[in-house]
Amino acid sequence: MQARGRTSPNPLVGAVVVKNGRPIGEGFHAAAGQPHAERAALEACTEEPGGATLYVSLEPCCHEGRTPPCTDAIVAAGIGRVVVASDDPTPKANGRGLGILRDEGVRVDVVDGEIAARARLVNQPFRKHALTGRPHVVFKVAATLDGKVATPTGDSKWISSEASRARAHRWRSEVDAVAVGIHTAMADDPLLTARVDAVAKQPARVVFDSEASLRADSQLVTSLDQAPVMVVCSRAAKRTAMAALESVGVDVIVATGENEPARLRSALDELAARGIQSLLLEGGPHLAGTFFDVDEIDEMRLFLAPVVAGGGAARPVLGGEGVEQIGQAHRALNVEYEQIDGDMLISARLKEW
Repeated sequence: MQARGRTSPNPLVGAVVVKNGRPIGEGFHAAAGQPHAERAALEACTEEPGGATLYVSLEPCCHEGRTPPCTDAIVAAGIGRVVVASDDPTPKANGRGLGILRDEGVRVDVVDGEIAARARLVNQPFRKHALTGRPHVVFKVAATLDGKVATPTGDSKWISSEASRARAHRWRSEVDAVAVGIHTAMADDPLLTARVDAVAKQPARVVFDSEASLRADSQLVTSLDQAPVMVVCSRAAKRTAMAALESVGVDVIVATGENEPARLRSALDELAARGIQSLLLEGGPHLAGTFFDVDEIDEMRLFLAPVVAGGGAARPVLGGEGVEQIGQAHRALNVEYEQIDGDMLISARLKEW
């Protein structure tokens, strides 16, 4: 995935042009604002593409954005057949591109089965944002063998290995935003930037902070030149506190609703409206528990470290209300396992879009 972390708010798309059974051109959407995969593949063709078949992982666009419609390029190139792996669920597409191609005499085939499922999985943030108006949320956490994320004093550095932490930094580089609660922001004073090579764009940093109490001298606020910071507060926050954050460049979002779950949904709507399609949730337990309670976790990535903390007062992976019966528990659709320098990374997909 050479373009992961570079195309938002556009999807990840690849395309191949095949003529007489041979590939004559291929391309992918490298970054937002650059040519789409179909145009890149057509421009890379080693011979005239007239009558060829274009294989593309997502329905070709038919609208004018920062780049012209791909349907125009396909028709102009004389492509005879287009094979599409997945639909584009956005209102400005959603089958329109396929209809235009058919009207122009291009044969269109839409695949199904495993290939279609894999193509949809590539663009889960894009799809969820289009279908629900909210960001795709990945909950990342490091825990001990007995399910603790911190000791009773709040100490958590470091549960996971250096290699695991490096992987988490790579994930930061691939999302639109990273989120924590105010208790994590206060206790750890994190930067929440992606500290890896070749970062196309640093993620926005989001702090869920009902009272707008984030300190002006925190690393988040003093590093606004590296990436934006958004503070999500409630209507109970003091205007002076909100104004102080806004005066130094923090984007303050006032979430509405009669309780914490309602305010969280409101916050996600506001974040999506600001262009956040993908959100890496890094804690803490209370905030993560609320996300689970309102069913807004799409994927969970758990680093399980070979250490045992013990103690009934040690902090668990999740807070919140939880479920009353195991039969009501969230059940993963798919689980993958990977060993990383002594840690076990468990990736669980809870939803598909």
